This record gives sequence, C-alpha cells and structure tokens, in this order.
Amino acid sequence: MDDYIIARVIHVASILLWIGGVAFVTMVAMPAIRQQSEPNERLSAFHKLENGFAWQAKIWVLLAGASGFWMVWRAEMWDRFLESHFWWMHAMLILWIIFMVMLFIAEPLFLHRRMAASKTPAEDFSKMEMLHRILTLFGIITVLGAVAGSHGLI
Repeated sequence: MDDYIIARVIHVASILLWIGGVAFVTMVAMPAIRQQSEPNERLSAFHKLENGFAWQAKIWVLLAGASGFWMVWRAEMWDRFLESHFWWMHAMLILWIIFMVMLFIAEPLFLHRRMAASKTPAEDFSKMEMLHRILTLFGIITVLGAVAGSHGLI
C-alpha cells in the first residue's frame, strides 16, 4: 500500500498548492491590483502577474487529478460516486473538471485572446474577480468536506 500513501502525499501537496494559489490570487493579488491600478489597467496588470504562475497551476491540477484517480482506482472507491454522503468526492471531481477546462481548453483556445482584446477591461476584471471568489469558496468547502469526510467526520 506504499503507492497509495505516496499518491496521497502527492494529492495533498498538489491540492495545497493549487487551492492555496487560487486563494492567494483571489484574496491578495486581485485586491492589490484593484487598489494599485486604474480600472482600465487592472486586467493587464493581472495578466502580467498570471504569466508567472499559470504553468504551476497546470502542474498542480494535473497532479491532483492523477493522484486522485490513482487512489480511487487503487482502493476501489468507485462506488463512493454512487452515494450522496460522499458528496465531497463529487465536489472534488467537479472542481477538478472546472479547472481542467479553464486551464487547458478555455484559456488557451479563446479566453486569453478575448481578454487581450477586451473593450471593457474594468468590467472584465470585475467579472474575473467574482469568478475567482466563487471558485475559492467552492475550493475551500471542497477541501474542508474532503478532509472531514475522509476521516469519518461526515
């Protein structure tokens, strides 16, 4: 079962860095950009910052998915997806799918181009900030549920 323990370590570390990174961007970086940049410059300021960590987010999301899949497969936990009291398993999968779509499909195929050519950068930054808040909240609820659920609390 050593491979399962290694997968869990990778999973916890990748979730920590992924969701922690999203929380940092949402609760620290975006408010700082809002405070220090003019409304029409905020989107541009965010993209300059984002270039430094976007590749890291992709790595953490991929590792979280691969290690999560490995643990479900290795421990034969597929039936948990059929039971509602394992809601946190569903939440983890949904959150992972959302980020996979955003990072590997939406952003490279059209979102980066659309944001670069934005005619309403202040409005787009506000929408992006709200989306980050929602995803951060969903991520925090999911992590809390997963930790409590995997230890038998719920």
